[in-house]
Order: sequence, then C-alpha cells, then structure tokens
Amino acid sequence: NEPDNMTGPSYEKLELPNKVALVLPLLQKSFVWARAAHPSQPLTSGVWVGDWSGEDKLKPIEKVQLTHSDVISFHNYDNTQELEKRIKWLQRYNRPILCTEYMARPNSSTFESSLPVAKKYNVAMFNWGFVDGKSQTIYPWDSWIKTYTGEPPVWFHDIFRKDGTPYRQEEVNLIRGLTRQNN
Repeated sequence: NEPDNMTGPSYEKLELPNKVALVLPLLQKSFVWARAAHPSQPLTSGVWVGDWSGEDKLKPIEKVQLTHSDVISFHNYDNTQELEKRIKWLQRYNRPILCTEYMARPNSSTFESSLPVAKKYNVAMFNWGFVDGKSQTIYPWDSWIKTYTGEPPVWFHDIFRKDGTPYRQEEVNLIRGLTRQNN
C-alpha cells in the first residue's frame, strides 16, 4: 500500500531510505507473477499522491502502477477540487476507476464533498472506516504521535458509533440517497 509513501513521522525511523528503489523492481515482478497465474480478478496498484496529468509527469513507480493495472485505483484525502482533478487525469487510461482511500474530515475530504463527484464520474469509492472501534479510525493521523484521551472534535473516519447510531445522520442520509439513485 502506497509503496512510495515514506510515511512521515510515524515510521520515519523505520523506513529504508531507498524504499522506492527496492519496491519498484518488486512491483514490476509482482505484476508478471500475477499475470502468470491467469487471475480472474483485475489487478491494480494504487497511486496515492502526485501529478498524474501526463506521462511526462509520472514517477517511475506511478508509470508501472498505471500502465499495468487493469483497473485504476488511487487515494485522495484532499478537497473536492483535487479529487475531481485527479479523476480527470486518470480517465485517460479508459479503465474503471476506484478511489480506494478517502475521507479525512479535518482535511476537507468528506462524504458530502467526495461522493457527488465520484457519482458524476462513475468512480467507485471505498471507505475503510465504518464503526468506531478496534481500528481507532475516528482519530486523525497525528494520533500516532499525539495521545487523545477522548473523542476528537471532528472524527477522521468512521460512520457509526459503537452503539450503531450515526456519527452524523446527514452523512448516512447522503450515502443512502446516492446509492439509491439510478445511474
């Protein structure tokens, strides 16, 4: 996941300085190995940050990810404008597009800002936080270095509280409305 992400302060001391140089040949071989198995499922390796507006802008690892993936997957934890821009960049590959990570409420990546854009462009959206619990995804990224003694003022991820009630009812209403609409 995010092979070119150096992860910042949370794992900074553990990351190999030449991680990308090591991952690139492994990623290339992984596609070869997977294709040799004749998979019935599509293959993908998700891009996560960068300028994907043209082939000349892509880093070597992104070129492998985007040219060898059967479906295009990407992450977006930014605002609506960034999401729409990235979708438009990725449409040139003429493959299904999946946003496999998004939703960072404090970062202006919300259901309200992201899902209507995804619906407009027929992009699948995967939300990895669901119920407040074991994964602790109500807490933001800085929780790796900062201790929270209670619920943060704005949840990072997750839709439901432990008792099954929505964190924000209007978000649940939006999700229901968008998923009920015909394409």
